[in-house]
Amino acid sequence: MTVIIQYIIRFLLGHQVSADIASHIGYTDNEKEFHLYKIVILPSSFFEKGIYGTEQSLPQLPLPIWEEVPILFGQPNSEKIGETLILHADLIASTYFLISRYEEMVRRSSRDIHGRFPGKESLPYRAGFIDSPIVEEYGRVLRMQLCNVGCEVPEPPKVIRKVYLTHDLDQLAHYRTIRGFMGGLLRGLRWPIEGNRAIKSFWGGLKYDPWYTFPWLFNLDNSVNKALTENRCESIIFIRAGGGLKKEDQPILLFHTPDFQTFKKLCRKKNIVMGLHASYEAGINPKRILDEKKNLDRISRKKTYYNRHHYLLSREPEDMEALITAGITDDFTMGYADVAGFRLGTCRPVKWINPQTRIITSLTLHPLTIMDKSLSDKRYMYLNAHEANEYCVQLINVVESWNGELVMLWHNTSVEDTPKSYHRKLYEDIVKCLKTK
Repeated sequence: MTVIIQYIIRFLLGHQVSADIASHIGYTDNEKEFHLYKIVILPSSFFEKGIYGTEQSLPQLPLPIWEEVPILFGQPNSEKIGETLILHADLIASTYFLISRYEEMVRRSSRDIHGRFPGKESLPYRAGFIDSPIVEEYGRVLRMQLCNVGCEVPEPPKVIRKVYLTHDLDQLAHYRTIRGFMGGLLRGLRWPIEGNRAIKSFWGGLKYDPWYTFPWLFNLDNSVNKALTENRCESIIFIRAGGGLKKEDQPILLFHTPDFQTFKKLCRKKNIVMGLHASYEAGINPKRILDEKKNLDRISRKKTYYNRHHYLLSREPEDMEALITAGITDDFTMGYADVAGFRLGTCRPVKWINPQTRIITSLTLHPLTIMDKSLSDKRYMYLNAHEANEYCVQLINVVESWNGELVMLWHNTSVEDTPKSYHRKLYEDIVKCLKTK
């Protein structure tokens, strides 16, 4: 645990704070060691044998408030013992609980129909801070306490450190297969416009398909990249390179087709990074991740290091270990399907700590801030266009205020040019906002 504790202290203070300053903070209940530090965070019972990993370790609502911030463990007070400031609020355990997905490990019976932990079941949602990166609040309080004991501690700059504009390739086009074409013609008996679109797409070419919106998406992404400069923006397309017979993995992508080759050339031209979209089946059986990664390596002719699970189907710690075994270094799955916000309690990339083994791993988790379907789906947040825009701007401003990382997920099918969906206009508005940051 020593390595984890040191990592969490450094993470809370931020990259702008030196290791020397971090060494002034201890995490111990041994009074004989208090004099070694300027600040001591007093451990709660969270990590104790017989409590850790059980329902008894879960925080109880309502959470106590300390320095205007809810704390998950410990008591909302501090005291001076000798020259050392003792914090009874256990910021270490509170941070660990959030960034390790500990709650999801303990509450394995809380799952939706796809086996995912529901965001609305999570402690951040139930406690009312799902749209606030509470770990960054802990860092602010800890830096403030250091200032109170005579340490000069810089605050992070108020700028978005990195923007990831990401897209999941679930289906390349609507009418470019025989099945899609025939379905469009049949629906065209009732809605002639759809039949006409199907004919134009199937016979005219990929560029006429209403779901082939990638040229439009990538042009907008590149405009953000150009505006932000200093490599502060990266565009990623996550590609499903496997899957089973379940309907969630259909249709299987056909990589040998001229359409996919056209798409691949577009990605190369627009400098879009390809990542693995681990299949629905791989979410059930994580051993499949390795084969899917090898398949994508072969298709892209490059090593794959990024991943996002299809349906955001990262269920258990075993899934994360399978990513590491497969050679994945960065995962972008960490958002809830049913609610936007901060699943890990932070808006910064963080090394994943396996809550089963209590080992810090090589896998970096990039918190997914906003997904298009979370905002509009009737099963999820069900926001109208105005509400969705306001909420997106709110989250973007929060990330900016904490020098965080913004990860967006917009599907090519969501931005079809149709009055039925507001996501095309919303994405344009978000891009305009980001270009000013």
